[in-house]
Amino acid sequence: MPKKEWLSRTEALIGEEALDKLARARVIIFGVGGVGGYTFEALVRSGVENIAIVDADVVSESNLNRQIIATRSNIGKLKVEVARERALDINPEAKITVYPIFYSEETENEINLSDYDYVVDAIDSVSSKLRLIENAVKCNTPIISSMGAGNKLDPSGFKVSDVYKTAVCPLARAIRTELKKRGIKKLKCVYSEEAPATLTQGRRTPASIATVPSSAGLIIAAEVIRDITK
Repeated sequence: MPKKEWLSRTEALIGEEALDKLARARVIIFGVGGVGGYTFEALVRSGVENIAIVDADVVSESNLNRQIIATRSNIGKLKVEVARERALDINPEAKITVYPIFYSEETENEINLSDYDYVVDAIDSVSSKLRLIENAVKCNTPIISSMGAGNKLDPSGFKVSDVYKTAVCPLARAIRTELKKRGIKKLKCVYSEEAPATLTQGRRTPASIATVPSSAGLIIAAEVIRDITK
């Protein structure tokens, strides 16, 4: 008989030892929007009990089309608080730490990446992304980064790769260039080789659809689970 009935089907698939590893693992997720929100929920539902989430944003109406935590009743609420409440409704024993901050040079000292076994980068800002990657590498903490999910239509286009082996993705190209300057020689990432859709001329905000960022987030969660339990 499994220790926890709600995880019985997961245990049947990966075994008790792997489930114990997930329960003990400490994961921190930066960004709980379209990509990171799905990563967070998948990890919670897979038995990861110690998770920190970092995001300064509040739920807005424009999030309703793609973010798993976004509902009309949550508009205006901090994303990290909404995500924590949802997680505890799934697993009341989970230990969810929230940081309602924007990760930057000014706030990075509030979080010690050495305290974690895995870092998930689902940040939109290039400067914050680079800062997080640099700090994770300095701490020798494994990190996986989400590349561009905006302006894409095909969820089957995502791949897991080293950033230096990516193609097509403009964000991956920019990150690769900056990491090379910093002497960082590898970065595990999820990216898509689908060419970005052509948008209305002058539009600056990336377009999105429910099926794409969610797929990237679930792929990231699968990689975290695989690396922790291997």
